[in-house]
Amino acid sequence: MSTRTLATPNVRFTAIEEGAGPLVLCLHGFPDDASSFRHLMPVLAAAGFRVVAPYMRGYAPTSTATDRRYDGMALGEDVVALLDALGAERAIVVGHDWGAAAAYFGSLLAPQRLTKLVGMAVPYGPQFFRALVASPAQIRRSWYMFFFQHGLAEEALSRDDFALVDRLVAEWSPGWRPTAEERAARNACLGAPGTLEAALGYYRQTMGPVFADPSIVEASAQAFSVPLPMPALMIHGADDGCIGAELVPPMREYFPAGLRIEIVPGAGHFVHRERPDVVSRLVLDFLRA
Repeated sequence: MSTRTLATPNVRFTAIEEGAGPLVLCLHGFPDDASSFRHLMPVLAAAGFRVVAPYMRGYAPTSTATDRRYDGMALGEDVVALLDALGAERAIVVGHDWGAAAAYFGSLLAPQRLTKLVGMAVPYGPQFFRALVASPAQIRRSWYMFFFQHGLAEEALSRDDFALVDRLVAEWSPGWRPTAEERAARNACLGAPGTLEAALGYYRQTMGPVFADPSIVEASAQAFSVPLPMPALMIHGADDGCIGAELVPPMREYFPAGLRIEIVPGAGHFVHRERPDVVSRLVLDFLRA
């Protein structure tokens, strides 16, 4: 894989790239980085795709955002800006966790520029926002989102070599742990100046208003109720301890061009890292279809 820099109006992205052909943009979530796609990228590159995985806005070595924005719409704007920087009129977008949210916001902003969409671990649609007030199980899973709004979150997350992050990973993916090398790379990224503040900014700027004003819950739900016109694939771990798999099937209503749903047994929130062979096959089959 090669590394390159992509300049956009508010962020200078560092990205890893492999292959040649139609563009596949891979977007990571928390607490991952671009290397979390290292299993998927060579598979797609070997099949004739150009695969680019940026370190997301604020995640070192990508720069912090000059506009100080880390809300969901800013992430969607980044999708469009990255396509411009890569000289691509259209692309396939694959997103995991916050990367999936970025892909959805990008699809809302410029649906004509996304030929296909692959979401992992975070479903599209109003059901997640409504579950935050109506589902005791999801409220319990989402405790960290409420805690991340607090000023203590930075100190708590960085304490004891990011032990709280280890705890979150264990809750979200009960049967999986990163290797020592993967953990060290993750902590180096999170420990870089500005990264942790930016990563928490995603939660604070996107979810903070929802938590502060209950009337915004339904408005946010409605914003994620707009049908998306591109064919889509949704991959979710059956044992996801972050977002329950029961929130995935309602997505079908919002993809009139077709949505394929794959609930992967024996996998949690980091499904693409836990079951890389399964996920790579599912994504490749979908892109070839």
